Amino acid sequence: MLKTVKQSIKKYGLIKPGDRILLGVSGGPDSLVLALVLNALKEELGLKLQIAHLDHGLRKDSGQDAVFVRKFAGRLGIPVTIAKTKIRKINGKGSIEEISRNARLAFFFSLAKKIKADKIALGHNLDDNAETVLMRLIRGAGLYGLSAISPKREINGFCLIRPLIEVGRAEIEAFLKTKEIKPLRDKTNSEDIYFRNKIRNQLLPLLQKYNPLIKENLSRTARIVADDYDYLKQEAQSTAKKLGQRIDIKKFCKLHPAIQRMILRLNIKRLCNSTRRINFQHISEIEDLIFNRPENSVVDLPNGLAVVKKKNKIYFFKQ
Repeated sequence: MLKTVKQSIKKYGLIKPGDRILLGVSGGPDSLVLALVLNALKEELGLKLQIAHLDHGLRKDSGQDAVFVRKFAGRLGIPVTIAKTKIRKINGKGSIEEISRNARLAFFFSLAKKIKADKIALGHNLDDNAETVLMRLIRGAGLYGLSAISPKREINGFCLIRPLIEVGRAEIEAFLKTKEIKPLRDKTNSEDIYFRNKIRNQLLPLLQKYNPLIKENLSRTARIVADDYDYLKQEAQSTAKKLGQRIDIKKFCKLHPAIQRMILRLNIKRLCNSTRRINFQHISEIEDLIFNRPENSVVDLPNGLAVVKKKNKIYFFKQ
């Protein structure tokens, strides 16, 4: 497993010698192995490590998770920072899982800035990636969505890395057994109450009967799609720069549809810093605005964003 992780680090340029890395550790199998592996590479790569743990306050006994992580960090000799929040009292849009994710990332970003971390390492693995591809394929997604979990991604100026992205869950569990470490277990992972759990517990085992390597193949597909998306994005960025913020409709119409849609998404991200809530229907409405609707027509988008058509141009603005 250590060999696989080192190959991933080199292949995707995840870590540079001397990096200060903040590790997100929940106490589950993936995050514990992440800490163990990077701690094993600490001397070789001259890494400076710090563990971060956020108690979401969703269970009465969640404080015990923090105690577990603190003891684990102590055994490894890695500094640890633990914070607590009450997710159910946070006013936010989306599911409890999405609100929890955003709170966790906000905590990581704040701490990373404070300790001047170069990277934030998370424990997503190959199985997580395969599950994400299937979830997004079923719900409907374009290239960006099917890229699934990236080994390395910039979010709000912070660099997130996933060194275990090519390591399977079974290998992670086996590694912990050899170390005689019992991780924390989220009981809800075995219950089919969430979409991801149904994919993990029902659909993937069925697909493995048709292809035992389905997880590896799905993960590989995500990487191929990610490379295609990255190339299209580079081309679209270059074209968008030439078009400017007020997009000439005649010039826009001469572009390939793939570049057109990417340019629309780039303009949305420019104003909102995210396209997370933008779906295919939103893009289709903007295309209809451009090709079919009369002058002065407006399309309203999430996050208070809108697109207006004026004479021979369209432009995006915040309302």
